[in-house]
Amino acid sequence: MPFQQGLLATPVPVHARHLFFSINSPGAIPAALDALLNEVDGLRLTLGVGAPLAKVLNANIEGLEPFPVLDAAVENPSTQHALWLWLRGEERGDLYLRAQALEQLLSPAFSLVDHVEGFLHQGGRDLTGYEDGTENPSDDDAVQAAILAEGVPGLQGSSFAAFQLWKHDLQYFKALPQEVQDNIIGRRLSDNEELDDAPASAHVKRTAQESFAPEAFMVRRSISWADTRGAGLAFVALGKSFAAFEVQLRRMSGLEDGIIDGLYRFTRPLTGGYYWCPPMGEAGVDLRLLLQG
Repeated sequence: MPFQQGLLATPVPVHARHLFFSINSPGAIPAALDALLNEVDGLRLTLGVGAPLAKVLNANIEGLEPFPVLDAAVENPSTQHALWLWLRGEERGDLYLRAQALEQLLSPAFSLVDHVEGFLHQGGRDLTGYEDGTENPSDDDAVQAAILAEGVPGLQGSSFAAFQLWKHDLQYFKALPQEVQDNIIGRRLSDNEELDDAPASAHVKRTAQESFAPEAFMVRRSISWADTRGAGLAFVALGKSFAAFEVQLRRMSGLEDGIIDGLYRFTRPLTGGYYWCPPMGEAGVDLRLLLQG
């Protein structure tokens, strides 16, 4: 299936840069996208389209919608942007320079409104020290969970990505007794084993993918981040739709049974966006559904 290979490529590169753009000049969008297509290889640079871009181009992309605003006791901000570019590589400086070139390439059609510089910490651990994405599907299971296997031409091979930037209060978390930390996560830090007697609010219990009906499998491609805003987890969840992510977020937020995920004791999302990652075609990323409107 011709999907953007970087979405599921392993191992995760040690550096990443997420770029988020708003629309500045609608009339300049076609030329900017034409130029961008020459840069997107689907491996080192992945393209994600937000609902605002589809709307301004009168494109109907089945399954694409804005990030939801949930009426919950905890806040999950919706900061939906028009365009998301996800750069990955081994050299931080190269990513910085390429991001600068991409920003110039997309001007004046798009304006860069946010960027996140991410990095792989201790082979895939969150800054709390706990392993991230332990139960991620892999190989064929990952493709089945993250890539749309059917649909009209231009849709098959798509993936739908949810992005949230979570800011941790690491000083608070690391001051907690180890047993309390483990109960928040639902795993022991020492050996990453799941706790049978963890409280119902433990993150592992809140998000157990097989506990939903239907099962809510998705592929997490998160890494750590740190800048002037703080530090935490740049969370990326990939699915063949947004359904799996959304039911997990609703449960985490207490909307299913009133129990709020323990994560919210020490971390909170600063952003939230939904993006359609189009498939790859013979000539590169396939944007026919976006441009035929």
